[in-house]
Amino acid sequence: MNHCELEDVTQHINNKISMIKRLLELRAVAKDPDKRGTLLKIEQEVSAINELLDRFERYVDEQRGLLKHLKDLEGFFQEDEQDAFHLKNNIPPHMPKRGQQASLQGGGQVAVQSRQADAPPAPQEQGPPRKPQRNQIKEMEFITVPEFDSIPPYMKGRVTYDQLNAAVQSINTAVTSKYKILHQPVKTLNNVSRTLHQRFKDQETKDTKGQFFIVEQDIREFAQLKVDKRFVGMLNMLRHCQRLREVRGGGLTRFILL
Repeated sequence: MNHCELEDVTQHINNKISMIKRLLELRAVAKDPDKRGTLLKIEQEVSAINELLDRFERYVDEQRGLLKHLKDLEGFFQEDEQDAFHLKNNIPPHMPKRGQQASLQGGGQVAVQSRQADAPPAPQEQGPPRKPQRNQIKEMEFITVPEFDSIPPYMKGRVTYDQLNAAVQSINTAVTSKYKILHQPVKTLNNVSRTLHQRFKDQETKDTKGQFFIVEQDIREFAQLKVDKRFVGMLNMLRHCQRLREVRGGGLTRFILL
């Protein structure tokens, strides 16, 4: 046994001796009737302290459980926040942006119609009826989710909802570009636009009178898209959803917006 181990053993024995002395002193005190009351009070206070410590332990356990629950909620909120950022940064291209006229179609238009239905009928003004606005270009409405789900699987193939509405946006781009040229006076057009204007006029028939239509060449030139088999399939889906109809004649297929 080395010197350090001998000191540790000596210290342990001395501690035991001190504890025995205290116990003997307390035993002598307990036999004294005057000091027994004080010991009983100390015992009661110690019991009260132990009970208080038990309550603190239960409270700490409850707070630990609450902290775990809050951490779980924090994880859920972080996931929701990430999903919200993902949606914000990946808005489908066919969704209307704030401030655009397309945002008025839907809820805003329904609200206006509701207010008009509830309002009393306005008195009719005297004079000739108003004429509809000229040079107003029609656009194809985007496909809704129920409409997309109603398309037969054999027709839908691998085309997604966003891809079909991207095709709608491309068609609207071609229609708008075409009729902006048609609605301008011929004298204000340059040579290229005049050539296009004449081509558009030559493509009109009695079946397209008063209608908005485009042909494959318009899609290729204005929407910069290739009218391949896949795109033709999407045109068939749009026809199934009653967004357009086809009129053939003169070697051309005219896609008329409904």
